[in-house]
Amino acid sequence: MIRVVLVDDQPLIRTGLRVLIADTPGLEVVGEAGDGEEAVELVRRLRPDVAIMDIRMPGTDGIEATRRINADPESRTLVLVLTTFDDDAYVYGALRAGASGFLVKDMPLETILDGIRVLAAGDALIAPSVTRRLIGEFAARPEPAPGPRHPGAGGITDREREVLTLVGRGLSNTEIAGELCISVATAKAHVARLFTKLDARDRVHLVILAYEFGLVTPPG
Repeated sequence: MIRVVLVDDQPLIRTGLRVLIADTPGLEVVGEAGDGEEAVELVRRLRPDVAIMDIRMPGTDGIEATRRINADPESRTLVLVLTTFDDDAYVYGALRAGASGFLVKDMPLETILDGIRVLAAGDALIAPSVTRRLIGEFAARPEPAPGPRHPGAGGITDREREVLTLVGRGLSNTEIAGELCISVATAKAHVARLFTKLDARDRVHLVILAYEFGLVTPPG
């Protein structure tokens, strides 16, 4: 059973998710919070598998709550952030805080259910529209510069660099396989090796590294 905590200051959002999850085998809501401070305490007490986290909330926001959840050495909770189209400025901060996934609030609720399962299975996901805005957000910041800055960047093969580029563009393993004319199993193996070589915690982290290595450039 995948145990979920809902964090959103809008009761209607929480109610919709709670009702949907209640009708979904293998998932259960074990707690709800209306702000980040409450969410941190709830996660510390209940130790859920996944926290569905809003970004904009009164008091402690979703970015700070995510950071504090991930800073807890005993926490194994994965954070799935629900963002909206005007949350661009917050995406980079939430990634750095350790969020493992991003979905947009206007997606079908069933897509969010799939996202919960993906995270609980040890993968990570970013909605394609969020990926595009994420790259744009990186481009607006002065810190990243092209070239391999990560100590493990020089250790990846040419094929792994190709795979990392496609991950940075937001492609799934199936899409990577099609793009490179390889099997899905081989694509998954390349991604797994990138996790190890680059000490990346998840697929979201690989997107960050793809930009910082200069493998992905913003559109336009």
